[in-house]
Amino acid sequence: MNPSRLSLRQFKPSDADHFLKWASDDRVTRYLRWNSVRSREEALTYLEKVAIPHPWRRSICLDGISIGYVSVKPETGDSRCRAHVSYAVSSEHWGEGIATEALKMGIPMSFEQFPEVVRLEALVEVENKGSQRALQKVGFVNEGLLRKYAFCKGEIRDFLIYSFLPTQD
Repeated sequence: MNPSRLSLRQFKPSDADHFLKWASDDRVTRYLRWNSVRSREEALTYLEKVAIPHPWRRSICLDGISIGYVSVKPETGDSRCRAHVSYAVSSEHWGEGIATEALKMGIPMSFEQFPEVVRLEALVEVENKGSQRALQKVGFVNEGLLRKYAFCKGEIRDFLIYSFLPTQD
C-alpha cells in the first residue's frame, strides 16, 4: 500500500455511503464498543451525532474514500494527561498496513491538538492479534492484561492495555 494514497480528515455527512460499507461489517465492528450500522439513515445519524462532534475522530481515507477511522479521546479532570486511542479499517483492506499508517499520521496530530496529553492508551481484546501488531509497529508498549475488564457486545472480556509516550522512558 502506497502511504501517499492515505489521508486523515474529519468525517462529513457525504461519507455516509462509504461509512455504511465498512461500518455494517460485523467483522470490522467485532471488537468495537458500537454495533454494526445497518442502514444509510443510521450511518448518517452516527456521523452527525457521534463521529463529527467527537473531539478527534478522523476518517481514514484511501484515495479520498472513507475506509475506516482513527480516534483519540482525551480524559478529563485529573486524568487529562492521557487519551484513549481506537481505530478500525474496512475488512477488504486488512493486512495492508493501513491501521499502522493511519496511527503514524494521527498520533503526532493528536499530541499537537491536545498539549496536556502525555500518554495514549489503547485497549485491545486478547484475541485481536492484528490490532496488537498495528500498535506495536508504531511504538505502543503492552503494559499487561486487564482481566474481566469491560463489557463488549454483552460479555465481560479480558483486554490488553497498550501505551504510547511521545518520548518513551
